[in-house]
Amino acid sequence: MGRRFIVILATIAVMAPCVWTQDLALKGGTILTITDGTIKNGTVVIQNGKITAVGKDIKIPRGIKVIDVTGKYIMPGVIDSHSHIGLTDINEATDPVTPQIWMWEALEPGADSIRKTLAGGVTTVKTMHGSANVIGGVNVTIKLRYDRMVEELIIPGVRQQLKMALGENPKRLYGSKGRSPSTRMGNAYVARKAFIEAKEYKAKWDKYNKDKASGKKDLTPPKKDLRMETLKMVLEKKLSIDCHAYRADEIVWIINFCKEFDIDLMQLSHCIDGYKVADIMAEAGIFYGGWVDWWGFKEEAYDGCPYGMQIMHDAGVKIVINSDSPVEGRYLFRMAAKVLKYTDIPENEALKMITLNPAQSLELGDRIGSLEKGKDGDIAVFDKHPLDTTTKCLMTIIEGEIFFDYTKESITAKGGSR
Repeated sequence: MGRRFIVILATIAVMAPCVWTQDLALKGGTILTITDGTIKNGTVVIQNGKITAVGKDIKIPRGIKVIDVTGKYIMPGVIDSHSHIGLTDINEATDPVTPQIWMWEALEPGADSIRKTLAGGVTTVKTMHGSANVIGGVNVTIKLRYDRMVEELIIPGVRQQLKMALGENPKRLYGSKGRSPSTRMGNAYVARKAFIEAKEYKAKWDKYNKDKASGKKDLTPPKKDLRMETLKMVLEKKLSIDCHAYRADEIVWIINFCKEFDIDLMQLSHCIDGYKVADIMAEAGIFYGGWVDWWGFKEEAYDGCPYGMQIMHDAGVKIVINSDSPVEGRYLFRMAAKVLKYTDIPENEALKMITLNPAQSLELGDRIGSLEKGKDGDIAVFDKHPLDTTTKCLMTIIEGEIFFDYTKESITAKGGSR
């Protein structure tokens, strides 16, 4: 197990899965590029999994399969940067600090939740450890290649994110067991103690490696600790952080905590009170990941406000709409439509919340999230504008391959793991 852990990142980075791609052209639809406006009666060409042309009057190369989508809408594949799909085990609720847990080792490619999520135009998700622990497990970013081998789902070369959680969840769970943390102060103590230990662990290994490189003999390496190995990766910026937090005071606390230890906080999930400290979040460059109109379901969610997205948007916070669910991801385009109900945020900015913004929160903005030449051919096709409350997804395409086709009411699968 120890050896396997040591090579995890290297293994994921060099994975060369056998991925089926198809040269494909979508012709005649209204293209919502996200970054370069709307193109009516346009064409998108995908070759070898990448977009090679987007626009009007595009010459389609000979031999490419052409799908007529006249009257339909073409947009980038939807991205959910906080999901729990494809996992039957979510929380390792045995200790408040479990960074040694890697969610890709529990990923089920044939899970029905993946199949259903494809039906909502979703192509990429970060599927995650839950919020039982102050420091949970390492999340995994995948493309929804339903029923393929695990390595075909995991996106290679992506910096994964460690799950952390503050507030009621960890303190309620461990407080009920009569152990720390049982308070918010306890949450802070547990997090700080773990990272202080990780810094000390890293210092030992740094000294050992330096001594070894200098040619010193008879050296004994420090003992490997799988929990500390993961936190060491965070300190070395090989992993970043996604933190579950609701209240404004905790939002500010985790931003300052990450500055204290010089670690990278990418997204704050749930973040109900984000609008109260929008200026602080914007200055820190933290992505808001949450919902439009879920609030009041527990004490720390009482101050939820759907107009809060307007406040955060105006302050310059990048907003991401998440599902936080094994089932709700297929409705993210409807959640984006709710933004228009409560705010004056433009349509394209609402669409960014389920495309480009989550792509950037996953550090994948150069590959997915918009329809541009050179990006992955991940596309969702809708029968009406995706923010129309009566629309439905007709087709979900991942790197040129059709994984959901409404007319067939089935998922295309080759090979697979079951």
